[in-house]
Amino acid sequence: MIKYSFWNNKGGTGKTSLAFQSISIFAELHPDKKILVVDLCPQANLSELLLGGLTGSGSHNLNALHSNTPRRSIGGYFQDRLPSPFLMPTLTVANYISKPHSYNENIPANIDLVAGDALVELQSNAISTLANTQIPGTNTWLKIIDWLNDFVAQVQNEYDYLFVDANPSFSIYTQIAIAATDSMILPVMADDSSRRAVQNAIALVQGLNLPSPIYKQHNFASQLNAAGRLPPRFHLFPKNRLTQYMGPASAYHAVLTEIDTMIQAVQQTNPNVFTFANLADGVTEIRDFQTTGVVAFACGLPFTRMHAGRYRMPGRVVQVKAEYLQNCIDAMNAMVAKL
Repeated sequence: MIKYSFWNNKGGTGKTSLAFQSISIFAELHPDKKILVVDLCPQANLSELLLGGLTGSGSHNLNALHSNTPRRSIGGYFQDRLPSPFLMPTLTVANYISKPHSYNENIPANIDLVAGDALVELQSNAISTLANTQIPGTNTWLKIIDWLNDFVAQVQNEYDYLFVDANPSFSIYTQIAIAATDSMILPVMADDSSRRAVQNAIALVQGLNLPSPIYKQHNFASQLNAAGRLPPRFHLFPKNRLTQYMGPASAYHAVLTEIDTMIQAVQQTNPNVFTFANLADGVTEIRDFQTTGVVAFACGLPFTRMHAGRYRMPGRVVQVKAEYLQNCIDAMNAMVAKL
């Protein structure tokens, strides 16, 4: 199984929208591959998109999954893990998995979903406490961090790809999310805060360039390494929301170049933290989706299932231009080609 996480500890980079489009289009291009999507962001935006979006009752469909017994979501799984935090209990993991195509016919049928759940935020304190419990002979932190790994192990032979959407934080459930993956997709934007976010991500995930030696022993990477494990490597840095008309706008060019330079500097000293040797293989440019994106995400539509023309949205009618739609499809195809 090939395992990817979508993450950035900075919000607003378009992480979830890129995850939705790239996973959907990847599934279309590879209909013979089974794909499991895990939404480990309490906002559950990716789940709502896959389940129909605003106009397709995505929120209603998500609530229906939460009403199942057991709760058909990642929160439901965590709820059933809390009584047995350090040993995987006998669970039927299929009870927590849904098929988005049953709710949204525009989603390829080879995608299955473990839906997101705001309940995870409420569970976070209990999970963190358990991770810090002292039990002789037991690495309680690692046992907790492996909750998603335990889940995936039950269905390892049923899926070819795992995609995990992680919360823009580095909370305990975010660490559970990314520890279950081998490669990371980290969207950036052409602003200075994204430059700092890349620095933070390299420090948080790989334990590099930490601000002080006191953090070296107990950071995420060092604890995984001590257990003979590796954190996910950086696979792709999509440069998101570039201007629709000009490509990378000149005003932001310096920031994007600085991000490239930062990545290359880390490559020189620690090439093993990346899946790519050449920078060109590890970046892709995504133009601003603009109105096309608004329609796609309101309707839970992959760009490849859209058409140019008029769409009736709540309270208004909007026009999707053929040229802009094709720009979106081309950008996503370029990104998907690197998965």
